[in-house]
Amino acid sequence: MWLIVSLIVIGALLLVAELVLLPGFSVAGICALLADGAAVYFAFTHYGTTGGVITIVGVLAVSIAVAVISLRARTWQRFSLKHQVEGTAQELPQEQNIRLGDRGVALTRIAPMGKIEINGRTFEAKSVDRMIDPNVEVEVIGFENFSVIIEEVNIV
Repeated sequence: MWLIVSLIVIGALLLVAELVLLPGFSVAGICALLADGAAVYFAFTHYGTTGGVITIVGVLAVSIAVAVISLRARTWQRFSLKHQVEGTAQELPQEQNIRLGDRGVALTRIAPMGKIEINGRTFEAKSVDRMIDPNVEVEVIGFENFSVIIEEVNIV
């Protein structure tokens, strides 16, 4: 008796896996059919025709109930994430009121990438021709993705 009930439960779990996790007809669906078929076979061999028919009706009822419950949208809403992400991607430097010719100060060594400060804001910067030491005045000469292209201001 416990073997038959266990096979029906295993068949139901595999059916849920087939319907929800593994769409299409895969190994889980085949194993669910085998488990349910084995339950019916053992019921017929151990309990006769009456036990077999009761097992078939039970397997069908459990399978339909599992399929209906699994495919309802409300069932899986309990497991779904309800938190809404409100963050944004980093803005491009051009969208932050930085223009060609703006001047700032290197915060770190730019070799060839580093941090600069322009108008009180910190940006990722890239030097095109050489290394720039910290606390050196720099000028914006272009933009590349999220980086500002700079060069050292030459004081003559």
